[in-house]
Amino acid sequence: MPITTPTRRGLLAGGGALAATLAAPAVHAAGYPDQPIRLIVPFPPGGTVDVTARLVMGKVAELLGGNVIIDSAPGAGGNVGTQRVARATPDGYTLLFTAPNHTINPSLSLNSGFDPERDFIPVSLVAQIAELLIAPRAAPFTTFAEFVTYARANPGKLTYSSAGIGSHPHVTMELMLKRLGLDVLHVPYRGAAPAFTDLVAGRVQLKLDSLATSAASMAEGSIRALAIASKERSPKLPDVPTIAEHGLPGFEGILWMGVVAPSGTPAEAIAALSRALMAAARDPEVMARLDRSGVEPVGTTPEEFRAIIAREIPLWRQVIRDANIRAE
Repeated sequence: MPITTPTRRGLLAGGGALAATLAAPAVHAAGYPDQPIRLIVPFPPGGTVDVTARLVMGKVAELLGGNVIIDSAPGAGGNVGTQRVARATPDGYTLLFTAPNHTINPSLSLNSGFDPERDFIPVSLVAQIAELLIAPRAAPFTTFAEFVTYARANPGKLTYSSAGIGSHPHVTMELMLKRLGLDVLHVPYRGAAPAFTDLVAGRVQLKLDSLATSAASMAEGSIRALAIASKERSPKLPDVPTIAEHGLPGFEGILWMGVVAPSGTPAEAIAALSRALMAAARDPEVMARLDRSGVEPVGTTPEEFRAIIAREIPLWRQVIRDANIRAE
């Protein structure tokens, strides 16, 4: 079925006509949906989260036998779109496609305008990307171990960039530095693109980034990957060690993407949406297209997603307190 935006109707994502010819599992509930579903993406169009949402929800629309309207509502680090969904009628027809900002922002600012557990019902964690610790070719180290040695010998002399204060790479980097006992200066940028550009140019020495963004520069040799923040090495980068291998067992830095609904949304709608999202994440075509973007499909139950959210909230609260991070 079609997935549309308010400005470009008829945009196909995650399957299109080819997928429509395949037999799809019955995932809809009786009578739901009987009108278009509006999915709010609280980030700018064209980014990884937005592209993933359009791809996955195209398949969800097909499975549910209805339309999904993608509505971009960026601003305030994701708070604008998130607040909009928190105030929406809880009828199953307004959803939020969110990321770790959902568990970070309430601890970052007293004015985030939402409570991630009180105001929302988890539906499914859809996909994820492990962060890569990257460095420019000119950095005074070539491996993670050399980085740690250099940072310990030169406290406060290294810098790392991020897309902004309180962004997921920022708090993840602070968590890693805290556990390693390192002093590295954070340089926030207004967006991931300029933060990456200055890393490649050598103006900063470190950045947590995604494989999708880093792959081309890695291939041409202008940057190198020091480590990946996943439990296991990536099949795409088998020679890049995990951060966990370097004295931080269990350490992860995962940019996840998932769907939540306003509290009070009927259980039948949550169940139908969860089944459709899990089926979409396991669809071969969706999986292949996500893989080409460096994104790992997941697909969880509401309970599994709820556990992830509940685990992250106190983790990021402590990191923000320890690092004395303040919202811009």
